[in-house]
Amino acid sequence: MSELHAPRSLIVTLYGAYGRTSAGPVPVAELIRLLAAVGVDAPSLRSSVSRLKRRGLLESSRTDEGAAGYALSADARQLLDDGDRRIYARPAPRIADGWVLAVFSVPESQRERRHVLRSRLAGLGFGTAAPGVWIAPATLYEETRHTLERLGLGPYVDLFRGEHLGFTATAESVARWWDLGAVAKLYEEFLERHEPVLRHWEQHTPDAESAYRDYLLALDSWRRLPYADPGLPPELLPGEWPGGRAAEVFGQLHGRLRDAGAEFVLQSP
Repeated sequence: MSELHAPRSLIVTLYGAYGRTSAGPVPVAELIRLLAAVGVDAPSLRSSVSRLKRRGLLESSRTDEGAAGYALSADARQLLDDGDRRIYARPAPRIADGWVLAVFSVPESQRERRHVLRSRLAGLGFGTAAPGVWIAPATLYEETRHTLERLGLGPYVDLFRGEHLGFTATAESVARWWDLGAVAKLYEEFLERHEPVLRHWEQHTPDAESAYRDYLLALDSWRRLPYADPGLPPELLPGEWPGGRAAEVFGQLHGRLRDAGAEFVLQSP
């Protein structure tokens, strides 16, 4: 297994891709089988599941047959639902949509909360306009509100909608607010790893296990990128932006492999 695909991340990716089709828990034996297919051994799986339980994302439960298993918590389902809108159906951005500003102040006695708040805003795709003032396209408002409420960070933050009025041109300002070169590099790395996979499956018909493995790894790589990328309108991006091509490659992999991989998920152990 590549170091790019941590066990905990792969578990979340698995639940996001295939674990929401029923309300019941996924049996432990099934998790072991499904994660083994992408190189995760049983001890690593159990350790990662324990961490996800402590974070409130997985809950211990029993299947109808009485087997031990794990189900998504309500918070985890909200998190994955929010993620779907970025990963699979991100709306085309427009300058006219404006911006959402997050202005926060956290007492020095709660500096750990300040660190968590900064980390979560960055993870949502916000850039830094000034100390304590973070900015993102307005399309991220609903997800930002859900996230801050879920983490109990809402009391520290005021959210505003607005437009950029100057004095610097907006395209120059966004280059200060975000490290777009770093985001472009992430897209290029995704293309380097997964475009050859697409080319292979354009020439071959995947079996269920191979489709599952390659889709899960592609999704695990891809799902981080719409969070690193704030989703800026095209006219604010540098020339030859690789994000569009990367989205096209992922979309084609999704179309070719997702349903074929589901057959492997549904196989009896």
